[in-house]
Amino acid sequence: MPKNSSPSRYTVTAALPYTNGPIHIGHLAGVYVPADIYSRYLRLKGNDVAFICGSDEHGVAIPMKAKKEGVNPKEIIDKYHGIIKKSFMDFGISFDNYSRTSAAVHHKTASDFFKKLDEQGDFIEEETEQLYDEEAEQFLADRFVVGTCPKCGYEEAYGDQCENCGSSLNATDLINPKSTITGGIPTLKKTKHWFLPLDRYEGFLKEWILEGHKHDWKPNVYGQCKSWIDDGLKPRAVTRDLDWGIPVPVEGGEGKVLYVWFDAPIGYISSTKEWAEREGKDWEPYWKDENTQLVHFIGKDNIVFHCIIFPCMLKAHGDFVLPENVPANEFLNLEGNKLSTSKNWAVWLHEYLEEFPNMQDVLRYALTANAPETKDNDFTWKDFQARNNNELVAIFGNFVNRVTVLTHKYYNGVVPTPTKLHKIDKDTLATLKGFPEILSNSLERYRFREGSQELMNLARLGNKYLADEEPWKLIKTDEERVKTIMYVALQIAAGLATLSEPFLPFTSEKLKNILNVRSSAVETSWNDMGTNEALLPSGHQINKSELLFRKIDDAEIQQQLEKLEATKKVNAQMEKEIAPQKDTITFDDFSNLDMRVGTIVEAEKMPKANKLLVLKVDTGLDTRTIVSGIAESFNPKDIVGKKVTVLVNLAPRKLRGVESEGMILMTENEEGKLVFVNPDEDGVGNGETIN
Repeated sequence: MPKNSSPSRYTVTAALPYTNGPIHIGHLAGVYVPADIYSRYLRLKGNDVAFICGSDEHGVAIPMKAKKEGVNPKEIIDKYHGIIKKSFMDFGISFDNYSRTSAAVHHKTASDFFKKLDEQGDFIEEETEQLYDEEAEQFLADRFVVGTCPKCGYEEAYGDQCENCGSSLNATDLINPKSTITGGIPTLKKTKHWFLPLDRYEGFLKEWILEGHKHDWKPNVYGQCKSWIDDGLKPRAVTRDLDWGIPVPVEGGEGKVLYVWFDAPIGYISSTKEWAEREGKDWEPYWKDENTQLVHFIGKDNIVFHCIIFPCMLKAHGDFVLPENVPANEFLNLEGNKLSTSKNWAVWLHEYLEEFPNMQDVLRYALTANAPETKDNDFTWKDFQARNNNELVAIFGNFVNRVTVLTHKYYNGVVPTPTKLHKIDKDTLATLKGFPEILSNSLERYRFREGSQELMNLARLGNKYLADEEPWKLIKTDEERVKTIMYVALQIAAGLATLSEPFLPFTSEKLKNILNVRSSAVETSWNDMGTNEALLPSGHQINKSELLFRKIDDAEIQQQLEKLEATKKVNAQMEKEIAPQKDTITFDDFSNLDMRVGTIVEAEKMPKANKLLVLKVDTGLDTRTIVSGIAESFNPKDIVGKKVTVLVNLAPRKLRGVESEGMILMTENEEGKLVFVNPDEDGVGNGETIN
């Protein structure tokens, strides 16, 4: 249970993204949007918050990407660090600091951390057999080796983790391993490494997690931790035989680096140090004060590292607070298929920002309303369009637009003074006052999807109130009553301006400008909303109305779907297996093949056969019958007159009672469709040979 029921200091971390590619919607939905919603909420509540992240630049994926692109790893990390950092900033992720693990402060922090644990005797040094690629002359750590997962049988598991079942692995666990560098079968070779003996911490983990967090951690997180602990923990290597990473800073560590999952979470600490130095703060209370709550936002594939390995490291070090919660989301799929950086099956954040300018909040809302909090969910462009058009535009935007337009129309933009409050007015204002607590209840339980829908319910409250009271009709008969109606509706709009900030920060800012609360003394804080009687006081001047959202038309969505379809075709072509070479033949064998140019003069479907066409082909030698299995790809009337390549000296063969006297040469195009192997039609006559 939390050490302090209402702490004022929070350290919130978001998983460090690998700099081997840009950010996509899976990353956003799983980690960065919920972490940003939570951090913004905490700040609005008056807490001291350090929201920390940075680029993970030492993973094995980095040198792999560098090898593939023919550049050095430094070029890769600089390229993607820049893209990722700018994308986050443009999207409105409100990090207090976004660092990188190649920074000097991180190298020193991670090295000092390792040295302290080494000096305290917290590691064990062991010489073990590791997979080795003889051709590449290097050990195969983590993603440099693939094979069959010993737990689920998935044949493309990596040396550190199976992406199919989520199991954490060692490279030597894999069945039928092979090198991703050369494709060769690795051998075993002895090497020395430092191990963190996780088994020493089983008692601590059972008490801290299984007893202390059984009821407040998400079931997927608690369940995975319990499974690991129940299976019995084993020592975990914290060094690797690689030339990319932080050098092992003790004697005997030459040619070795710190394991990325040892160094990466320390990046949260080094990033906090970097932030504190820039801001003139002391970093230590954010990591060492027992009243600080440390919260890690991660994806489900990182649970074991943040809940087992990193806490054991912190416990061994002895100076740091432990995470109070680790709200891990499940995975987000795209149009029914798993997101994949390598296959370009993704909606990339930097591309979205270019293609949908000034629509950051639409994507934030769509991802939050469909967040994979308890199970894997699917992002579709049609749902994205519907969330925007049917909810943001039709509910939220419609309410605000009606209120502000009518206020200008009736009162020149001045908040009217209410007269007598009817029961519906009092009930509506009372409901409005309850919304901060409703939203807090969702957000403090990490139920951001639920919170987004409660926010939309506040906009629905406003729409229903206006629809029921119909001020546009009453203005003709009861102007005094309309003043009260518009006053109440404006209070709801002001409530939306404040409460929407964690979910829709750009919209919140825009609405505050419309209501003219940014430059005045009337802006209401989250904490004051439950007690403040007038969020927008009578006599306050609001600014001109403008639309908060725009509709997304079908053509924009179709363009995105076509983009994905093109990606699918490219992937299909790349994945298409090339048939292996057949047995070697002699030149005499080849010279015996008699291939001629021919023209199809007749074509009809063979009765009771779905795949066969009966063709009459003029080969120049004669007109002969050829039966070809192309009926599912071609209409008979469309191929009459088509020039084709014919193998004419193939022995005749009866098919469905029809003797076929040759073969038409065919192949497949990029889309997998059958096409004729056509001769050059200019000046080539029937019967001419093809050599």
